[in-house]
Amino acid sequence: MLQIAVCDDNIDELANMVQLINLYKASKNFNCEYVVFPSGFELVSALKKGKQFDIYCLDIIMPGFTGIDVAKEIREFDKTAPILFFTSSPEFALESYSVKAINYVLKPISKEKLFFTFDETLEQIQAGKNEDAVVVKSNEGIQKILISTLVFAEVIGRNVLYHLRSGKIIECTEPFSSVCDTLLKYGCFIKPHRSYLVNMQYVDTIENHKVTLQTLSSVPVAQGKAKEIKQLYLNYQMQGE
Repeated sequence: MLQIAVCDDNIDELANMVQLINLYKASKNFNCEYVVFPSGFELVSALKKGKQFDIYCLDIIMPGFTGIDVAKEIREFDKTAPILFFTSSPEFALESYSVKAINYVLKPISKEKLFFTFDETLEQIQAGKNEDAVVVKSNEGIQKILISTLVFAEVIGRNVLYHLRSGKIIECTEPFSSVCDTLLKYGCFIKPHRSYLVNMQYVDTIENHKVTLQTLSSVPVAQGKAKEIKQLYLNYQMQGE
């Protein structure tokens, strides 16, 4: 069940949003729960206490914490959840891109506007769910990593480093054993060394002592393990044919 946060300092606007969401739930047979917040401060306080939502509906022009301020706080905790701005002013549209908002809707909010916006948002969420991904808690907050973009993972001390295709590295503090259990289930990972997991989609060459990746990175192969790794990679390639 999706959790939705609705934040607006105008009580009438808040009531209108609630009414429209209830209409959407009934007409689309949409299973969700929502929590309303009459100020950005209250929403941020809930986040800091560990509350999380799947969709955020924010007014922008609010005293104290503006919608943009709230969105920046949300991104500290969650890099991927859809943020929808509902506002009476078009002047913040450009700034909304800085917090990766996925929609910017001008008030007044009609049934047609809300239904279209929610349809679009749920399609994006569903598309993301259809692609294999892991969710990790990094130093930057909770992040979703698509398996198709993860080149390799390594453990250094107590930290696990996820190396992405883009060159970005996401650092987390978690047991490497649980990372291995999670990633090896996907069938495209091999463990050439006790400190490394490699996505076979990115393998370029396998030698006796190292695996070279298409990103030009290389990871070590444990002594005596090269034959097993080469066979696993061959099996993987043959399955794809």
